[in-house]
Amino acid sequence: MRYHVTVGGREIEVEVDGERVVVNGTEHQVQLTPVPDTPLRVLMLDGRSYTLPVQAAGRDRWTVGLAGEPWEAEVLDERTRYIRSLTGGGAQKAGAAALKAPMPGLVVRVLVEPDQAVAAGAGVVVLEAMKMENELKAQGPGTVKAVLVRPGQAVEKGATLVEFEPA
Repeated sequence: MRYHVTVGGREIEVEVDGERVVVNGTEHQVQLTPVPDTPLRVLMLDGRSYTLPVQAAGRDRWTVGLAGEPWEAEVLDERTRYIRSLTGGGAQKAGAAALKAPMPGLVVRVLVEPDQAVAAGAGVVVLEAMKMENELKAQGPGTVKAVLVRPGQAVEKGATLVEFEPA
């Protein structure tokens, strides 16, 4: 099956056939195994092992921790991508109404304040989880409506951290 993955504004074509994966024309041996009762996945990539936190971040969207930094990825199969191209879906990315904690953790820093305009991908809150600092970013442009957390506050997965008014 063929997928189109967008990470950091860059599109990557990924074809998956069992453990054989072709990324932008280069073949890799890959195995991804979940760690039970955690958001972690063990990735075996060409004989090297990586442990990555992976969280669903909405429809077709994932947050993946890599080298201590969270990366937002949109993963679309060919059919969904084609349908969106016909309907214009996804052409204008609306910001989420709220930023929610993707995992339990401790708020380290709040990078925004009410009435502040934010761009898509702008840092909003730094959350420490599993001894890693994760900068949570705005999914789209908007204005900060309310900040519901403060540094030092513990939050549960799914807790609303910041509310936005879409641009």
